[in-house]
Amino acid sequence: MCYSAQIKADFTRFIRQFGGDLKLEEFAKIYFERSTNPRIKIPKVMDAAFLAPQSDIEREIKALIDTFNAEQATKIEQDLFKQRKRLADAERTLQTKVTKKATDDVRIATDKIEWAKVKLADLSRVEPKERDARIFPGVYAPVMVWEDGKRVMKPMRYQCRPAGKPAFYDTKYPGTYNARSDNLQGFWKDLFGFSHGIMVVNAFYENVDRDGTNTVLEFRPRPQQDMLVACLWSHWRGSGDEPDLLSFAAITDEPPPEVAAAGHDRCIVPIKPENIDAWLQPDRKNLAAQIAILEDRDRPYYEHRLAA
Repeated sequence: MCYSAQIKADFTRFIRQFGGDLKLEEFAKIYFERSTNPRIKIPKVMDAAFLAPQSDIEREIKALIDTFNAEQATKIEQDLFKQRKRLADAERTLQTKVTKKATDDVRIATDKIEWAKVKLADLSRVEPKERDARIFPGVYAPVMVWEDGKRVMKPMRYQCRPAGKPAFYDTKYPGTYNARSDNLQGFWKDLFGFSHGIMVVNAFYENVDRDGTNTVLEFRPRPQQDMLVACLWSHWRGSGDEPDLLSFAAITDEPPPEVAAAGHDRCIVPIKPENIDAWLQPDRKNLAAQIAILEDRDRPYYEHRLAA
């Protein structure tokens, strides 16, 4: 399965290269929802797209980002103060008597202090790093779809909750961030042929077993390129206090030889640029044409290395 991916969120280049529009109201909506639900995870690379806002709605998004980061920084600084006190108290205890509690407190407080320092630095940092673009299941990413006769980009959660299903599907089926190609007309039959999308990535990550130890490998196409990963997506309608949810799954298939040799049994499906519109506007009555697009995929060679 595609455990993680490195997304592209350069919206200016997206518009120039692929055409279409950004659904800025959808971006504003998810940033607003995050202000009251910090469990919503948005990668820093998506925030960076609004560093220099050009319109009122972009300025609104930038303000939401700045307010959220300031609130997060305050919470982290408060916890940092507590952990520094915890560390100092434990070190004083150890000067007179070695106890398990004091020893554990030193270890735990030290780890939490280091984490807080890194997190605070990340919140204030503006220069990009590769990790800013990495998404995991449950994290939001920009996804290209077809709407109102054109390509548009919307933010969606990387774990699909099919429309009409209960919210507990997220925990009942935690693997729904990927859609197996051999189950498109089974579990995914309500989306395949109806709601197709594309996620633009330039690397993906997989868990593999190396001598009994779980290892995360990074796979990058050679030559280096942006890959148009075939996805399925859903608009889940909320009720009461539960907001609507846009979410998606990346389609996976049998791996090419180099991915299989590295120890993984699945791989994302990057479609060819000339098939974008046909994929985004599926004909439910001709699923064979959609399967043909998946089979007529781009086939780069994937180099791998240990993930940083």
